[in-house]
Amino acid sequence: SHRQNRVALSFDFPFYGHYLRQIIVATGGFIYMGDVTHRMLTATQYIAPLMANFDPSFSLNSTVRYTDNGNLFVVQWDKVRLKDREAEGPFTFQTALHKNGTIVFNYREIPLLVENINSTEHPVKVGLSDAFMAFLPSQLSDAKQWTIYEYHRVEIDTTKIVNRSAFEFTPLPTCLQHTSCELCLTSNLTTGCGWCNTLQRCSDGIDRHRQEWLDYNCPEEAKGTCEDYNPVLPEGSMGPFNHSSPGPPNHTGITENTAIIAGVVAALVLLVALTLLAVYYINTHPTVAPPFYLMQRRTNNYWPSMKFRNQGCHSSYAEVELGGHEKEGFIEAEQCC
Repeated sequence: SHRQNRVALSFDFPFYGHYLRQIIVATGGFIYMGDVTHRMLTATQYIAPLMANFDPSFSLNSTVRYTDNGNLFVVQWDKVRLKDREAEGPFTFQTALHKNGTIVFNYREIPLLVENINSTEHPVKVGLSDAFMAFLPSQLSDAKQWTIYEYHRVEIDTTKIVNRSAFEFTPLPTCLQHTSCELCLTSNLTTGCGWCNTLQRCSDGIDRHRQEWLDYNCPEEAKGTCEDYNPVLPEGSMGPFNHSSPGPPNHTGITENTAIIAGVVAALVLLVALTLLAVYYINTHPTVAPPFYLMQRRTNNYWPSMKFRNQGCHSSYAEVELGGHEKEGFIEAEQCC
């Protein structure tokens, strides 16, 4: 049956411009690259040398193994057989993830043409895919739901997958790699990039940060220029003050400002003193109600968990919810195929 194992990489692997440290290796001939694990791992955000309904439990010789040397991560599906078609023979293939983002598919034994593999019980895919998650109004209520959008996919011509064949994917530059407004808007490596000064991020708006890009009004900010965020002051000007009326200094204004500043400082000193007294009281009286209340607030996590439901696309992998979140609220998420 379907199994998956979460693996921590020893290096940051760039996938569509996003640097990932954790991935999920699945027995079904693919690696899941998503941030949020959900019931339908096979739908989007994958690296699939040969996604199919493999059953490693058929034989002790069937294994899925991986290795990581700090610069290269390799997963090998070794002598795995298709469920209910074990007599067709074993498949042996691997995926290599290089630290620079290059991805290589290697095929040693392919006993069956890929186009002849049945996709009824499990999708059959070869290639790459990435997606972003965004809020959409629910058709059933006023609440919003997380929806997954696949924004890019690379598919291989499966007729070319034969014994001793290999495919190499070289990553293209992305807007996300630019760390300044100037590089974002002037680089010859990328096109369509915009700079969001609020997030200090370069993007074309179509990546995993799509929802945040919209929430912070980045589409409007991206229409501006770098000069909008770094205004050039007139020569000889020291700041935004108006010095058009020269004359003797206003001592009355200085005295009033000094009194205001002194009042603010006194208030801050009083607030700090009260805080220190409260902390001292809590530490010396640990059984009274206030300390327990503070401890409860510190330890509780009020982020909602996300719960996805299957819309009947393909056979599903075991659901894994976000770790470390209290189950006070659930967001039902539609799963697109």
